[in-house]
Amino acid sequence: MGIFARIKKAWYESIVWETIDENFYDELEESLIMADLGAAVAAEAVSELRRVVYEKSIQRGDEVKQALRDILEKKLEVGDTSLDLSTTPSIVLVIGVNGVGKTTSIGKLAHRYKEQGKRVLLCAADTFRAAAADQLEIWAERAGVEIVRSREGADPGAVLFDSLAAAKARSVDVVFCDTAGRLHNKANLMSELAKLRKIIDREVPDAAKETLLVLDATTGQNGLQQAKVFRETAGLTGIILTKLDGTAKGGICVAIAQELGVPVKFVGLGEGIDDLQPFDAKEYVNALI
Repeated sequence: MGIFARIKKAWYESIVWETIDENFYDELEESLIMADLGAAVAAEAVSELRRVVYEKSIQRGDEVKQALRDILEKKLEVGDTSLDLSTTPSIVLVIGVNGVGKTTSIGKLAHRYKEQGKRVLLCAADTFRAAAADQLEIWAERAGVEIVRSREGADPGAVLFDSLAAAKARSVDVVFCDTAGRLHNKANLMSELAKLRKIIDREVPDAAKETLLVLDATTGQNGLQQAKVFRETAGLTGIILTKLDGTAKGGICVAIAQELGVPVKFVGLGEGIDDLQPFDAKEYVNALI
C-alpha cells in the first residue's frame, strides 16, 4: 500500500470526505505516522489542521485536502533547494550508506550539469568498496565528464587532493566527490569524512561547498537516524531522496526537514540518466495526496 494509501482509505471509508470528527483526526494521525512522517511531526500536522479547519470553518473534503497540502508543503520549505555552484570550482561532497544509490546519483548529477554547459569532474574517493571507482567511471563515461580515481584501498584523501588540483588546473566548474558508504565503525566514518572536509577547506577555502546525503525513500524512520549521524559527522546542506518510483514516497523527508532543518534538493524517480529531478515541495505534496 502506498505512502498515503492509508490516509485515502481512512478518509473514504470512515468519513467519505464529509464528516470531520475525532475519528477523522485519529485516523489521519495514524496514517501520517505509518507514512513515515514520524509521531511528533504527524501530531503537529494534525494539530495545525485542526486549527485551520476550526478557524476557516472548513466542512468540505477538498478544502481539508488543500489545507493538509499547505501544511505539509510549508514543513518542507526549510532552505534553498538549489545547489550553490557559484565558484569555479564548486565542491559537492556526496555521502550516505552503501546501497542507497549514491554513486548513481552522482552520475546523474554529472549528466545534469554537463548538459547545462558546466565542466564537471568526478572524484572517486570511495576506495573502500570493491569496484566503486569502476562503477563511477562507467557513469563518467555515460555523462561525458572527467574522473580522477586510484586503486582500491588507496587513501581517499589523496584522491580528493589530486581531484582538487586537477579541478583548479583545468578550470573545472564543479567537482562531485563520491565517498565511502560504510567504514568499520562510526568513529572511523567521522574521522574519514572530517579529513575530507579539512582537505577541501585547505585546498579551496573560498569554494562554494555542498554536502548532500543520499537516502533511500524506502528506509523509513531509520533515514532520520542516518541524517542525524551524518549531520554530526560532516554537516549537511541537502538531501537526495532516491527510489521514489516504487510504492514508497519518502515521508521521512518531512521529518528530516522539521527536526534537522535540512531541505531535500533532488529526488530519484527511476533508473534513467535523466531521472534525478530537482525537488519541488508543491509538486511532491500534490503527488503524495
